Amino acid sequence: MSAAHAKPHVVILGAGPAGVGAAWRLALKGVARVTVLEASGRVGGNAGSFPMEGLNVDYGSHRLHPACEPHILADLKQLLGDDLLDRPRHGRIRLGGRWIHFPLKPVDLLLHTPKPFAFGVALDMGRKVLPAPNHAEETFATILERGLGRTICREFYFPYARKLWGLEPEALAVTQAKRRVSGSSLGKLVKKVVSAVPGLKPPGAGRFFYPRRGYGQISECIAEAARQAGAEILFGARVTGITREGQRVTGVRFERNGAEQSLAADVVWSTLPITMIARGVTPEGPPEVRAASEGLAYRAMILIYLALGTDQFTEYDAHYFPEEQIPISRMSEPKNYCVSPEPRGKTVLCAELPCDPLGPEWQLTDEELGRLYLRALEIAGIPNRAPVLRVETRRLRQAYPIYLRGYEEKLCAMDEWLGSLDGLLTFGRQGLFAHDNTHHALFMAYSAVDCFGPGGQFDAPKWAQYRKVFETHVVED
Repeated sequence: MSAAHAKPHVVILGAGPAGVGAAWRLALKGVARVTVLEASGRVGGNAGSFPMEGLNVDYGSHRLHPACEPHILADLKQLLGDDLLDRPRHGRIRLGGRWIHFPLKPVDLLLHTPKPFAFGVALDMGRKVLPAPNHAEETFATILERGLGRTICREFYFPYARKLWGLEPEALAVTQAKRRVSGSSLGKLVKKVVSAVPGLKPPGAGRFFYPRRGYGQISECIAEAARQAGAEILFGARVTGITREGQRVTGVRFERNGAEQSLAADVVWSTLPITMIARGVTPEGPPEVRAASEGLAYRAMILIYLALGTDQFTEYDAHYFPEEQIPISRMSEPKNYCVSPEPRGKTVLCAELPCDPLGPEWQLTDEELGRLYLRALEIAGIPNRAPVLRVETRRLRQAYPIYLRGYEEKLCAMDEWLGSLDGLLTFGRQGLFAHDNTHHALFMAYSAVDCFGPGGQFDAPKWAQYRKVFETHVVED
């Protein structure tokens, strides 16, 4: 520890929700001097916002779910005040050429589900009484088909999986079903539908929280609170490596203002992709660790924004497109999340296009992607009739971790080696290669700070217990 400072210096890599959340809680606790390094010029990461045509738009569709830990939600309500809106969910899914409300509603399912689909689901429920076939190796496909039945899987989940991850369902690991699909059995699905019945709704069912000035306002308010508590946030700082002496981390290298810089650290907490960190530590780790880092895959995504000359495109906050002939997976209309009429005469639509950074979609221009978006709306039966004012895109190279069969061994090799380095902690969605929501990322941040004591002592057994809790997290759609 530096003699000039009584408190240990914690350098946090990445200013997404996990990074700024940890910075705030550490600074507030008063147990460390905190510096956050962020490559971009803003906080929030993929959960951030940016201005477009007088609107604050997000990096895809984001909601703060009522499943957020009560003490964390209480903190966010205090930070955002009246700007944290309590909103009803109002989306829809296109299934077999028909629209069904999402979250699922019993009446809508009865009246609007295609008859062949409903008949197939009924047959699948009847087959539940028969013995399940034994599988030599369980996969995403076998788990979901056994839990949900053939019809729901083949008409909805499997086409959607091919679109989201670019792979056949049989190539995906069991974890993809357990961590990414909240309704992974008919029982769970029925429970979700029943929870929409008035009088049977659990608290918060069918609702979400959303900041008045866009989803990024959550991270912005946390970052401001962190600064006021004494944390420092350096923007435009692209991390290039982590230095160590033996098994002890000593600092971070980064590029800023066109120059290579270094920063000494007693502790480094990273929310960056675990693959990047495993390759970035110098001296480098064992060859098997580097090989493991190159064996994990991420799904990329292009976000296509259409600014339209109309007050509103539809009444829905989000549309889901499982059909494979429609290239986009989801569309959101930010104006419908915060219920603001401003700006008048304008709205923005955001389409999510899962893809491969080496694939043809990644090479398309913004104009070409705009035309692709408009064609997708035509196919979906909701063509745009308003003037297109502007097209913008944002490209996310690491939008989702892909849980390929056998990925666990590679992840474990990196996780164990990085965990053996004194003073280094990886956490957050990217740091733990996890499919998680913002409230999960904030819970990780709070948990890490709970393990950090005066003088920089870190309670590793307690963190191991928290890690077991993280493994139970399931994404809220």
